[in-house]
Amino acid sequence: MTPSPPPPGTSKWIVALTVMLPTFIEVMDTSVINVSLPHIQGSLNAGLDEVTWVLTSYLVSNAVVIPITGWLSSVFGRKRYLLFSLVLFTVSSLVCGAAPSLEVLIVFRILQGLGGGGLQPLSQAILLESFPRAEHGIAMAVFGMGVVMAPILGPVVGGWITDNWSWRWVFYINLPAGLLALAMAGAFIHDPPYIRRDVVKVDTWGLFLLTLGLGSLQIVLDKGEREDWFNSDFIIVLSIIAILALVVFVFVELRSEHPVVNLRIFRDRNFAAGTTIIFAGFFCLFGSIVLMPLYLQNLMGYTAYLAGLVLGPGGFASFLVMPAAGMLLKKGVNPRNLLIVGLSAAASSLLLMAGFTLDADFYSVAMPRFVQGFGMGLFFVPLSAASYAYVPRQEMGNASGVFNLLRNLGGSFGVAFSSTMLAQRSQVHQTFLVEQITPYNPEFQARYQQLFQWFQAHHPESANSAGVLGAMYREVVRQAGMLAFNDAFWLLAWATFLLIPLTFLFRKRSTGGGAPPGGAH
Repeated sequence: MTPSPPPPGTSKWIVALTVMLPTFIEVMDTSVINVSLPHIQGSLNAGLDEVTWVLTSYLVSNAVVIPITGWLSSVFGRKRYLLFSLVLFTVSSLVCGAAPSLEVLIVFRILQGLGGGGLQPLSQAILLESFPRAEHGIAMAVFGMGVVMAPILGPVVGGWITDNWSWRWVFYINLPAGLLALAMAGAFIHDPPYIRRDVVKVDTWGLFLLTLGLGSLQIVLDKGEREDWFNSDFIIVLSIIAILALVVFVFVELRSEHPVVNLRIFRDRNFAAGTTIIFAGFFCLFGSIVLMPLYLQNLMGYTAYLAGLVLGPGGFASFLVMPAAGMLLKKGVNPRNLLIVGLSAAASSLLLMAGFTLDADFYSVAMPRFVQGFGMGLFFVPLSAASYAYVPRQEMGNASGVFNLLRNLGGSFGVAFSSTMLAQRSQVHQTFLVEQITPYNPEFQARYQQLFQWFQAHHPESANSAGVLGAMYREVVRQAGMLAFNDAFWLLAWATFLLIPLTFLFRKRSTGGGAPPGGAH
């Protein structure tokens, strides 16, 4: 595949900065608002279930747009669509920050998601075309530093802004970044010659089924745990709608002359293997990322800031490793070898997390995150480069949309899995631990007397049966929670190890400099 170089006088690094600035902000927006929800709830006088739609609405609209980005680029032109997305995302962010009510906030979060959804696949496609094929690893390192680090930094940045300024500034900070990105995109981004804005028949059914299916699926994943999954008629109905719509969508797209998403791209073995691994890999990554702050804040008593410091070394490690991985790929190192090392490191870090205790110190919890960050740096870059190695350039926009959709869905599935696993295993362990709290257990009697004497000395008002038993029950809940975290980390570790055999599905020397089949169109 012959790359489409930037216009004369335009550095590929300027192009990279131009597309990654808004992409980083957009990806961070998927997680930056999480810690601000209690403040939004109080400010706008909303209920807990109502305010969570601030998150869900953005994720739903984001998921719908990502896979059709390639089609929208071909209809409107890539540069024009990129500029429109930036304008919509920036203006919507401004209105979200000034929203006088929850209803206005949710409506413009939907529009913000529609504007931001196209930025990820557009950025990836532009980077892959701006860098020569031999430097695709470097291009994906640049992209990876944004999409991997942004959701990690999101809660930390959001918490700091909310605590020191206001939740509204979480949205306002998008304004200067958006305006700068608009100016740079207008000056430095140009459509490649193969993108022709032809008037094509709109795949109405495909667009409708995709919107219905992905929208329903994202709501199920985001609301499932809160609604108790399939004990809720709401979740059951949406699950059925999602399955039926997406199954029919596949059949419609395979038969359509102008599909809104070209699923035939999965005939490429590298791309099919890569999308499978990216889905499962981000399932495990985001599943563990959501568990770490819960463990640190709920069981260990860390503040949000200290929990962010624990997550920080992982992001720092990825930031250092990704450029190195890109350089190794440029020198001809087999991406499969880097992938195996990365997956092994990520899985090993999760096994270390499965050994966390209630007595763990800061170093003991920060070091596994550093190892995980190292592993993810050697995971995302070679995987992306190998996945796109044989994708023809005219399919790059479509492929990047599908790839990023599955990456995001993998993260959503991982978060839903971890939250559910944590709740269910906590109940199981609590049931077994409570069985030991009986007057016939000598250890229980000894511990009861110790606590009773301690309360007499320090809190005489609680030196009674209710006070002592209450303290013992709270400790049981903590221990059950700790065991549940261990179980979840252990399962995610072995799920990561099981991805290693899939790396052998890639063709050999997939990052070579030669043109791929079909690349000379």
